[in-house]
Amino acid sequence: MSAPTPSRSFCGLRHGATDWNREGRFQGRTDNPLNEDGLVQAHEAASLLLTAGITRIVSSPLVRALKTAEIIGAAVSAPVAIDDGIIECDFGSFEGLPVRDTMMKHGVKSAEGLVSILPADSEAWSVVTERSLRCVSLWLDRHPGDHLLFVCHDAVMQAMAKSLCGSYFKNSHGTPFRYAREGADWRVEQVVI
Repeated sequence: MSAPTPSRSFCGLRHGATDWNREGRFQGRTDNPLNEDGLVQAHEAASLLLTAGITRIVSSPLVRALKTAEIIGAAVSAPVAIDDGIIECDFGSFEGLPVRDTMMKHGVKSAEGLVSILPADSEAWSVVTERSLRCVSLWLDRHPGDHLLFVCHDAVMQAMAKSLCGSYFKNSHGTPFRYAREGADWRVEQVVI
């Protein structure tokens, strides 16, 4: 199964931070809430997006993403829907482990290296890519007049960027990015208003 290509540009945002993010742990499907920093990041993202024209928000079901989406939705007066298609990667037996220590143990130093060492009991990277892009594509096709924001997770956003643009990018908590389509070409750019 191959990943679909979305029909047009869209925005994505990594949820605000949690304690596990601050501790540098694989979080995956563990449903941790936003910490104080994460709540501040969600409100800052909402302020930044006030004039971005967002008319519909789609969120991962995990509480850290949903709370971020609800804060933004209230600020920009946009409805929030939940879709499992943009839930975080299931990191299997890596969940809860320190990311940096795990990378050092396996001798990898990059995102591509990290993807290559995911355990057998984790979700395959190709599955993360396919389900995320399928989710985004369906929402874009169903709501052609809306400017959509997908509030999700780093692995989801990285998988989409790698598939569409050919590379990963620096993705910070609560920072909105635009996946911009120009013809057949894509780029990921930070939303600056």
